[in-house]
Amino acid sequence: MSSLWTRCNNCQRILYKEDILDNHSVCPECAFHFRLSASEWLAMLYDDGQFDVCDHEIKPQDPLNFVDSQPYHKRLADNQRKTSLPEAVVNGLGTIGGMRVAVSALDFAFMGGSMGSVVGEKITRAAERALAEKIPFIIVSCSGGARMQEGALSLMQMVKTSAALGRLEKAGLPFFSVLADPTTGGVTASFAMLGNLNIAEPNALIGFAGPRVIEQTIKEKLPKGFQRSEFLLSHGMIDEVVPRKNLRPYLVRALRLFLNKSA
Repeated sequence: MSSLWTRCNNCQRILYKEDILDNHSVCPECAFHFRLSASEWLAMLYDDGQFDVCDHEIKPQDPLNFVDSQPYHKRLADNQRKTSLPEAVVNGLGTIGGMRVAVSALDFAFMGGSMGSVVGEKITRAAERALAEKIPFIIVSCSGGARMQEGALSLMQMVKTSAALGRLEKAGLPFFSVLADPTTGGVTASFAMLGNLNIAEPNALIGFAGPRVIEQTIKEKLPKGFQRSEFLLSHGMIDEVVPRKNLRPYLVRALRLFLNKSA
């Protein structure tokens, strides 16, 4: 297929790529939300797409010398080469609606946006930077959860990131969590659901264990739309489902409200 055209994963229509990009990477036919890279998220949220990248020099190691189908250090190198990122999260600093905000965005293209030691460290540093500057913090989650190749070290990041967000809460600084498809595992069980506002994209898969695992465990068929953002909204687990084209204006309004700033 020509690089000018692509197929929607949902409605299977052949679409002109420029039409999708002009629509915030959302299918103009069925409103399916294509995944964005971390850099694309930051460029979309920040004023004029301008931001400073922070903590880019921190890179992961292989402390356990872990090997599954291939050595972990090789898997890291392959993903770094594929994405041109050192890890699965990018920290940004800039303004949204004229207000200075720290943002961490997870990138699913890097090992499924999984959270290892460096992802946890970078998110914690972003939260601490927001605390030091007394500014709001936003995390955009798109992740399969904690990274198994780092074992308990990755699970410890759940506590570390949650504690950093607790310090923001104590200081009265707003933290907004944006949930993209998918947001699962240890990411959902930690920082992704701790926002003053938890905002999801339409039809995003959000949960701890996957629906197939749950069905096999409880031996029952799950309700239609289970673990999708609209289901979670109807059951009070998230605050709002916001289409991508409306997300930045929504965040600007929310920031002004939480910071008590006039338009």
